[in-house]
Amino acid sequence: MLDKPRVLAVQNWANGGPGRFGEWLADAGLAVEVVTAFDGSPLPSRLSHDALLVLGGGYLPDDDEKAPWLPATRALVAEALAGSVPLFGICLGGQMLASVAGGKVLGDAGAPEHGSTPIMIRAEAAGDPLFHDLPDVVPAIEHHVDAITDLPGGAVWLAETERCPYQAFRVGQQAWGVQFHPEIIPEWIRRWDADRLREQGFDPGELYAAALADEPLSAPAWREVALRFAALVRDRRAGH
Repeated sequence: MLDKPRVLAVQNWANGGPGRFGEWLADAGLAVEVVTAFDGSPLPSRLSHDALLVLGGGYLPDDDEKAPWLPATRALVAEALAGSVPLFGICLGGQMLASVAGGKVLGDAGAPEHGSTPIMIRAEAAGDPLFHDLPDVVPAIEHHVDAITDLPGGAVWLAETERCPYQAFRVGQQAWGVQFHPEIIPEWIRRWDADRLREQGFDPGELYAAALADEPLSAPAWREVALRFAALVRDRRAGH
């Protein structure tokens, strides 16, 4: 019996683990191996895994002085792109994919987004391996002030919100980036800096209540995306 396909998950923040997205990948037969890069755990110099998952964190993709592991993470993203290794980037991870592939990311770009937010699926998603046939609008939890301002050349724009246009995109045939957090459950909102949220005009209690109400719509859609990504990884491993 073959070993399970292996996913390298790069964790950039203490409260930024793979969460339910990792659980969904595991349910679909993948082995998710988390490297807590934020605490000094070393990243591999080469990507020997079957897929790469780059998670969120409070940095820009090139904040190397604040987060000295980011150059190694960018190198893994570049290697995944060059080798057509399936890649899924969340928040910082999605921004890093955009940056490495030739797009632009800016700090404090536009209005901040926090809590459950309507993600509008674009027409281009109809032919996408992960985003096809999703509802026209799917709630997802947001938690960012930085944003992608230009997609890489040739990228497929898959989803948007009113405040931040580039919510989901694909580079090539095997790499996806999202600005939102499909891995987060509503309870995680209670870990956020309440004072900071209030300074930005958000009520923490209202954010939690809204996310809880949206969970029956949010979870099934993003679980389907995770399962489709897992199937793609399995098929590539099997040589299909």
